[in-house]
Amino acid sequence: MNALKEGFLDLAARITSIGFFDVLDIIIVSVIFYYTYRFVRDRRAGKLALGILLVFLALFASNILGMQALSYLIENIVQVGMIGVIILFQSELRTFLEKMGGQSILPINKKKDKKYFSQTIKCIDAVVEAVSDFSAEKTGALIIFERSTKLGDVIKTGTVIDAEAGAYMIKNIFFNKAPMHDGALIIRNNRLYSAGCFLPLSVNPEIVKDLGTRHRAGIGMSENSDAVVVIVSEETGTISIAVDGRITRDYDSITLKRELVKLLFADSIRQNNNSADKKGAANETL
Repeated sequence: MNALKEGFLDLAARITSIGFFDVLDIIIVSVIFYYTYRFVRDRRAGKLALGILLVFLALFASNILGMQALSYLIENIVQVGMIGVIILFQSELRTFLEKMGGQSILPINKKKDKKYFSQTIKCIDAVVEAVSDFSAEKTGALIIFERSTKLGDVIKTGTVIDAEAGAYMIKNIFFNKAPMHDGALIIRNNRLYSAGCFLPLSVNPEIVKDLGTRHRAGIGMSENSDAVVVIVSEETGTISIAVDGRITRDYDSITLKRELVKLLFADSIRQNNNSADKKGAANETL
């Protein structure tokens, strides 16, 4: 009984000794684990993470059970293996760090600007109109909306045009005989910024085999950034959207506009909903 009491007292003493920096430490580690899990869960790095976890569990068990030979072997494997992991998965690690750096913690002021809203809606309308025509005519197209992750390296592979967003301009870029129709169009700050760009192809083995190079390029772009990628199939005219390495298909003009608005205004919609909830709670209190 005394031992149980002492255990509770020791636990209470430890809890009361927790300070501000201890809580901050726990929060930071939790955020790191959350983003790491979210990043690897749908990628080939997920299987690697599971393998690493099993190796560490084996190391932990061998230390507890006093298996010195096994513990020595695993420790040396881990030291050499971590270098190999960094080399083999450097592209995944780069993407992970880029996406962490691209996450905005504070609200972006321009997204509260009415002018920004109207310009974005105008740009979406132009893309939807052009893409709908591409779908009917079975004209292939690849359009990227740049978000927080800057696509300067990709922009350099194409031709900078920096033109106002318009459906006819987009149609001219992807006209079958146009010199830049095989590349991608990058939209930056609601302007048709660069055309004829080359994108990194996805190496994900789980992609449906029916999808061609254009779709693999669009998925690859979404894996390496937070961009929203609109793809039109040249064979079937099917409209698709790729975000965060996932592709959804069979959009029409209505569902395409709805999805683009939701994706490009995600932060603003969330902020407006939170503001509305706060106002509603205040009114109930009054």
